[in-house]
Amino acid sequence: MRQQETGAGWWRGAAIYQVYIRSFADGDGDGTGDLAGVRAKLGYLAELGVDAIWFNPWYPSPMDDGGYDVADYRDIEPAFGTLAEAEKVIEEAHTLGIRIIIDIVPNHCSDAHPWFAAAVAAGPGSPQRQRFWFRPGRGEHGELPPNNWQSRFGGSAWTRVTEPDGTPGEWYLHLYSSRQPDLNWTNPEVAEEFEDILRFWFNRGVDGFRIDVADGLVKADGLPDHLDPLVGPFPYSDLDGVHEIYRSWRRIADSYPDRRVFVGEMWLPDPERFAMYLRPDELHSAFNFDFLSCPWEADRLREVITATLAAHAPVNAPATWVLSNHDVTRHVTRYGRADTSFSFADRQHRAPTDPVLGTRRARAAALLTMALPGGVYVYQGEELGLSEVEDLPDEVRQDPVFRRTAGRDIGRDGCRVPIPWSGDRPPYGFGGDPWLPQPAGWGPFTVARQTDEPGSMLELYRRALHLRREHPALGDGVMRWRADLPDEVLAFDRGHGFTCVVNLSAEPVDLPAHQEVLLTSQPLAGAQLPPDAAAWLRT
Repeated sequence: MRQQETGAGWWRGAAIYQVYIRSFADGDGDGTGDLAGVRAKLGYLAELGVDAIWFNPWYPSPMDDGGYDVADYRDIEPAFGTLAEAEKVIEEAHTLGIRIIIDIVPNHCSDAHPWFAAAVAAGPGSPQRQRFWFRPGRGEHGELPPNNWQSRFGGSAWTRVTEPDGTPGEWYLHLYSSRQPDLNWTNPEVAEEFEDILRFWFNRGVDGFRIDVADGLVKADGLPDHLDPLVGPFPYSDLDGVHEIYRSWRRIADSYPDRRVFVGEMWLPDPERFAMYLRPDELHSAFNFDFLSCPWEADRLREVITATLAAHAPVNAPATWVLSNHDVTRHVTRYGRADTSFSFADRQHRAPTDPVLGTRRARAAALLTMALPGGVYVYQGEELGLSEVEDLPDEVRQDPVFRRTAGRDIGRDGCRVPIPWSGDRPPYGFGGDPWLPQPAGWGPFTVARQTDEPGSMLELYRRALHLRREHPALGDGVMRWRADLPDEVLAFDRGHGFTCVVNLSAEPVDLPAHQEVLLTSQPLAGAQLPPDAAAWLRT
């Protein structure tokens, strides 16, 4: 490991691999990925060269929203395994030098959580309902929602309950699925509960938490109508009170002798507001979604990278770089489109894409992200060059976004299809009959097919991750843009004689003076770097 990864600041330059458990590896053959499958593949992840694993929620859940509807924060979803198995995963990963980050979902829980069942049964005005946002409806008979807030999954953010006496009753807030009631963070019981949950997992060796909807815990006083439900600022996002929550969490993390960390999920338009979460007494890092959403254009990428580093500098926090995750269209598909950006407002579902072009750009983007200062995240399957599966039959889709928008938005299932390990046909060594069907053409993308295959995406990732770990310039640190190449070429130095060059122009370009070519995303065209290609140089 690099020096910064062996001490208190290990996260500052770490390469972190995201495991969506349902779709990673199926150890018991029931078609759902599980912890037994993860344990069997820990050697693969160690060989890949990652420093940590981030697990999407592994808690008991009805799976209305892929596990982000949590029914019990102190146990493991039975389809995934047991708490004892989770402890084994943590122990065995640590033996391999891999740290463990798990998801925590503090904005909402499942309607199957005991707290919510108790709240519905207790009735209006009860202490149990004070843990959530229950409100009487508007209108003559309370038949209208309490305000005009909209769910981020489509439709109203309010659902009416039937009271214990059988009459139509109060409404509860859910900014996501109706099966995900929002928790009321003005209630001290909620804060105390989550502080105890943090300790529960820290005491079992978890090294950190990824915080789902980190900006959303505090709502505006009085829950006022949103003047424009489609445009921010939102009365349920990025309110100042959220920062005191994370200060209390940070005190808990810092109470452990070996540093435990937090990474926040915030989609915020204001870089200065974003940086506030990364002050020294709050979160350690946060996902850089401006970079993920950025189109494959040199000037836009340069602008985003520069702005990201400038926003992080005053709080001395490391930037994080990510290209795909479980919520967004895989970047091989995005980069093959005419519009290479990403937006939740328009996911461009089924827009024409050129997979060859998208793959070439994805290879270059991988070397770009791994060369930038800070940490990097790899979403399972991107190291195999997987594209978005956009032709899933409607009857197998499980994302609540698909249901709540009546199919207008086909949702996120296409990036969650189980990954291929071996063989020429489904289930490609995944295990049993996969919970989402895999494409018939994934044979060339399996781990087995790509292992030791020169030029494969997997071998590119392995080489890049190992170089990133070994080279003193990479990971945390500083960078300096070079001005001696054309405008459509991104080129920067990282110190210790390391230079990264990414050609986004339409023509091959000459490389700057160098002593050695360490790695390229595409073979050089003579001595030139082809279009949509990247090179790492010793200079």
